[in-house]
Amino acid sequence: MKIKKVDVFAARLPLKEPFIISYLRLDDMPTILTRVETESGLVGWGEAVPDPIVTGETWESTYQIIRNELAPLLIDESPFSIDRIHKKFNETVSEVPSAKAALDIALYDLMGKITGQPVYQLIGGKAHEELQVPKVISIKEPEVMAEDASNYVAAGCRNIKIKVGTNAADDIKRIQAVREAIGKDVQLRVDANQGWSRIEALKVIHETADCNVDWYEQPVKAHDLKSMKEIRSVSHASIMIDEGVHNIHDLVDVIEMRAADMLNIKLMKSGGIYPALALANLAEAADMPCQIGSMVESAIGTMAGAHLAIAKSIIKTNEMVGPQMFLKDVASVTFDGDILQFSNQPGLGIEVDEDFVKEITCFSCEIQ
Repeated sequence: MKIKKVDVFAARLPLKEPFIISYLRLDDMPTILTRVETESGLVGWGEAVPDPIVTGETWESTYQIIRNELAPLLIDESPFSIDRIHKKFNETVSEVPSAKAALDIALYDLMGKITGQPVYQLIGGKAHEELQVPKVISIKEPEVMAEDASNYVAAGCRNIKIKVGTNAADDIKRIQAVREAIGKDVQLRVDANQGWSRIEALKVIHETADCNVDWYEQPVKAHDLKSMKEIRSVSHASIMIDEGVHNIHDLVDVIEMRAADMLNIKLMKSGGIYPALALANLAEAADMPCQIGSMVESAIGTMAGAHLAIAKSIIKTNEMVGPQMFLKDVASVTFDGDILQFSNQPGLGIEVDEDFVKEITCFSCEIQ
């Protein structure tokens, strides 16, 4: 069964409220959606959510790379030729991981639909019984973040992640306020998104030692593995690396330097499910627990990450939060409290609303 057509949609998803992290504010979410169709009429959907700071791609550049370079490589290929296709991608253009992820995810969706299986069955079956999803709170004043966290916990959420990375003094107040608001039993995770210097990171970690933080994520710049190692050596809690690892070569360096305790894998950083599996396998060999993170993706990217998360035992946590942050999504994702539900339908297990996709699309193209 061969691929005959690829549609690419540059769209913007409406957020419930602005999403603010250390280096960026978003009032809506720019995304690139891909629709890959076989000669028999089966359709697979994929997504790219690029980030100029993290993936080195913009919304516009990702659209052009998929349209002009990557999508044409799929025509007349089998969706199952995933290794060869990624080799063609990498020989055609270096890096651009979210662009590659947009097509990789669509291929897995197609493989599942062709075989009549959910994607997780194609990559190992269920390693976990369920996926518990945290609530992510973007940067606000400490008292506002504390109120948000308290409301989430009252609604049944058992895991809170907060975005920080502005300055040490304010971030200490944010962490302390949220911990006080949620009580001692709710899990708390802290993500600086590269926002601190080494000295600031050490100060924040020391001053919040009594806040029982599960882990501090990417405290310093992505390239600064030496500081990561120094911070890890004195931290009372685990240190997670995120932006510092895109591929297996990065992860080898982290493992050799002992620069982190945990790894945050994102499909948009790694290039899709296929290369993300390689990261998870290497992390498992190093006994490094993993998380599947999110760039605040629609139902498409979210469910791709969810299938990977539930299929690998080394992946202990996830951040499949995107669908909860949009006013309206391109497909329905169901949560039972803080547990993400799988439909067990083939592929990603979602039904994409193509009319809504067209409604939020700013520009599009067709490759065949």
